[in-house]
Amino acid sequence: MTQTIIGGSAVKPFNSTLNASFYGEINGRFVNIRESNGQPSPSIGALYTEATAPGLTSQPGTLQLGEGIRIRPILFNDYLHLNYSLAYQQYFAAQNYSFQRLATNLYHEISLYKKEKRHVLPGDNNPNGPDECSSPSDEKPKECLAITRDRVGTIGLDFSASLSMTPGDNLVPFYFQPTIGGVDINGNPSLSSYQDFRFRAPNVMFFRQSFEHSIWGPLGFSFMVDEGKVGLTRGDLGPSPWIHSFASGLTLRAGGFPQVFLLFAWGGNEGTHTIANLNTSLLGGSGRPSLY
Repeated sequence: MTQTIIGGSAVKPFNSTLNASFYGEINGRFVNIRESNGQPSPSIGALYTEATAPGLTSQPGTLQLGEGIRIRPILFNDYLHLNYSLAYQQYFAAQNYSFQRLATNLYHEISLYKKEKRHVLPGDNNPNGPDECSSPSDEKPKECLAITRDRVGTIGLDFSASLSMTPGDNLVPFYFQPTIGGVDINGNPSLSSYQDFRFRAPNVMFFRQSFEHSIWGPLGFSFMVDEGKVGLTRGDLGPSPWIHSFASGLTLRAGGFPQVFLLFAWGGNEGTHTIANLNTSLLGGSGRPSLY
């Protein structure tokens, strides 16, 4: 599959206390599905049809609009970090492939404790800020370092849901359906013991509980418990059982935060999986829109 995205986005902050902002996006999405012959795994056309994978035979161009709100406050003296987002997206396409989606993500990070070093200049009762190096006197300070914080242990609670609305007899093309299992098409790990993109549906719910702690220097330890479910309709998410997966391994940390994960995952009924995952912010550049 090849997907070409042409568009743009904008963010408008409106509350500094909550670190809140509105955002909007407009994208033209152009998808091309091709057979994959000569590979050890069968091509998608050998396993699925248009009935089981809408959009397999034809992929019309899609106009996608999105609006949302983000709230990222820091509470309790930097011990609790919240990252909430709510987005409403509209997809307009021919061949009954128009639909809407409501996506929400609620992330909570709890710092178990933190080390904080402050370097105070001679004769100054107030420490410098992270981008300051000044003295109240004419005397040149012998040492002037910025504030440094080192999160050595965190607990994370992450819940996300993606709910699709299809008017009339419209369908969500399979290439715009979110997935869980292994890593999704955006490179985010979920239910890591399963194969990549293992579960696909128009409606998805996912919940993760995680623990990460430094061991020595940049080396850390991580443990995760993932739970998820998928459904063809929103109602299918209610009675369907949660799928479980566990993952544990090492992290490489920079600036006190894990940036590279080397994990071994187990707990599902389809074997185990080893995953190496890199924080995409290390690659530079602006964040791209989601591929689904």
